[in-house]
Amino acid sequence: MSVAVPRGFAAAGVAAGIKAGDALDVALIVAQEGATAAAVFTVNQVAAAPVRLSREHLAAGTAIRAVVLNSGGANAATGAVGDETALQMAQAVADRVSCDPSQVLVCSTGTIGSHLPRAEVLAGIEAAADALDGGPGASRLAAQAIMTTDSVPKESTYRSESGWSIGAMVKGAGMIRPDMATMLAVLTTDAIVESAALNSALRNGVDHSFHELNVDGCASTNDTVILLASAASGIAPDPDEFSNAVASVCRDLAEQMAADAEGASRVVVIHITGTDSDATARTLGRAVADSALVRSAFYGGDPNWGRIIGALGVAAANDSVSRADIDFIGVPVARDGVAVECDEDALAVQLETGNFAVDVRVGNGPGEAHVLTTDLTPDYVRFNGERS
Repeated sequence: MSVAVPRGFAAAGVAAGIKAGDALDVALIVAQEGATAAAVFTVNQVAAAPVRLSREHLAAGTAIRAVVLNSGGANAATGAVGDETALQMAQAVADRVSCDPSQVLVCSTGTIGSHLPRAEVLAGIEAAADALDGGPGASRLAAQAIMTTDSVPKESTYRSESGWSIGAMVKGAGMIRPDMATMLAVLTTDAIVESAALNSALRNGVDHSFHELNVDGCASTNDTVILLASAASGIAPDPDEFSNAVASVCRDLAEQMAADAEGASRVVVIHITGTDSDATARTLGRAVADSALVRSAFYGGDPNWGRIIGALGVAAANDSVSRADIDFIGVPVARDGVAVECDEDALAVQLETGNFAVDVRVGNGPGEAHVLTTDLTPDYVRFNGERS
């Protein structure tokens, strides 16, 4: 259960023929009475047509009535034709839910550079509008309809003790890089949350989840995370409680993305401490996660701390990282930048069994960060080496 769990929302997922066969490829989320909205978009300068249109619609400041999403084509690098397709998608939804097109947000995902089959997409929107429902089955179909290389749908739900809730869905298994959201996600809530607080909660949630996830160092042209608040519960939650709940849901989705990453066989948490700030810690953690050598060692279950300290040295502002302490699953492998004795064979056996954590302390400062990544496997290379 996900996006249709909170009161005031309905969802649908249908097969429109964008993808081959009967695969679901158009999703529709509707706020029945309109919703306050916040969103985070890609920082990629080649932003797709749906991203540019949704930014424009969100900036209009009106209540959002619907989000339409498609998989099977990114509608990115598609010129004026792609712009018109995105606009017609918004118009088609607006016609069915009786609102202005500026109250519709549009998201697309799939191969960059190919045009969406407009007739099929518009027919899919009609079918989705007819199938709208507030039950858990509709939520699951919507989550399935936005999948591309995902192997499973990804959903999350939070229910407060006072009676408001959050529902969410996400897609993403490749082209995952921090500095926005690095996937498509829609979160809904029936809490009463005013615009500024909603925006703050979303950005905090993204910052402590999707911004900490790095699968392959590649940021998409289409990345979008949307949060809609219907106020249908009649309950205004404590701002901190709401913000923490959004962050919890985002973190759950990010962990599901990591577990489903293209070709990955294990998830690795890189924990950096001792820096002058959290931002510095995150920079160092991302540098480790960006290293193909480090992630290849993760795949082999090799506690090769030398590759980690080398990656740290590229991103560090000074030589303090040369004196780092490094532990694999709590086992010290380096202290003050020098190897310490350990049973490497026994440690390697433990690392080969599944997910693990790497702790890196680079000083005595208050800065800290967790970066979520995966190993780099031959399956990833084979998967992305095929024609898409």
